[in-house]
Amino acid sequence: MAVSGCHLWSRPRRPWNIMLHVGLDLSRRRLDFDLLCEDGSRIERDAVAPDADGLRRLVRRVAVYREPVRAAIESMNGARYVHDELERSGWEVEVADAQKVKGLAPLASKTDRIDAWVLAELSRRELVPAIWLPSFEQRGERERARWRLFLVRKRSSLKHRVHAQLLAFGHPCPVSDLFGRAGRELLARLECPEPWRSGVLAAVGMVDDLDAQITAIDRELKDLGADHRYIPLLTSVPGIAWVLGYTIAAEIGDINRFPSPQKLCSYTGLCPHVRQSGSKDHRGGLTHAGPKYLRWALMEAATNACRDPISTTIATSATSDAWESNAVPRSHRSTSRAAWRRRSGTCSPVTKPLLRQAPEALWPHRRPSLKCATGAMPQ
Repeated sequence: MAVSGCHLWSRPRRPWNIMLHVGLDLSRRRLDFDLLCEDGSRIERDAVAPDADGLRRLVRRVAVYREPVRAAIESMNGARYVHDELERSGWEVEVADAQKVKGLAPLASKTDRIDAWVLAELSRRELVPAIWLPSFEQRGERERARWRLFLVRKRSSLKHRVHAQLLAFGHPCPVSDLFGRAGRELLARLECPEPWRSGVLAAVGMVDDLDAQITAIDRELKDLGADHRYIPLLTSVPGIAWVLGYTIAAEIGDINRFPSPQKLCSYTGLCPHVRQSGSKDHRGGLTHAGPKYLRWALMEAATNACRDPISTTIATSATSDAWESNAVPRSHRSTSRAAWRRRSGTCSPVTKPLLRQAPEALWPHRRPSLKCATGAMPQ
């Protein structure tokens, strides 16, 4: 049975194909789908389980129409699994940016069924704001870096808890490192009632376990990054060592997908908001677009680079150049130079040397510009 127009009755198959469009809305317990034909008429709408059996059932239900299928699903946890499974079944699947979908189709009422219909309509009109999908290897690189960050944050949380327990019983830490040799000797002699003493000792043991795991991951990241295309270049920038270099390279992925350095800076979310209308030009805080882990890594690198005398000199020079050039908006000309440095120099110690050292072969059609390092918005 073939689909011709929006009619589902049996008739001879036409020599051309009619594309079917499926909108998918994924939740924890169900996958709502809305199947539309080329003219926007609904063929069917239902929900299946968001697992392998449910996806196979969905593919079988759509396969009876014997037409090519294009699907769209919002980016969220589990969307990549649905994307991979359906593409293996011969579907053309796009993962849409959830924020851009909301901007394209603002709705007064929001349900899972309506969301599925919206995605199907965007697919039918070829308006899906599709995101870039990393390869399986690139996803593995990201997972290693993110898992390490998760362990580091857990270790910091345990250390803070130990310090809080000591302060609660009048034992402020008298040494610089409570988890060093001298600090552990003090913890062994700690006079603290139960169950708080047992909790402190258990937290110290968990910190030791996390230290061992983090050390092993650091060794693995350094070994994997030695032959990486971008990491040796990144580690030449003040403030970036192997861990941050691996994280930045993993989160960026393929740098060739950015047509210019300005686009890369915009992807990091470290560019200011711009609200311009007529003679008014307002620039606010950071856009916070792109992956938060990339933004964290760049901010950590900038903090480290600010302690480096070479990068501090570069940042001061970049800020002075921005003040004298058109990179500084007229609305900010009355601001003091120090305030402008604080406002625009967030990523300057890292971004400017990185863009200066990046080979021009990465952006063959455009010479790298350093305006983004001084706070200018990407074009």
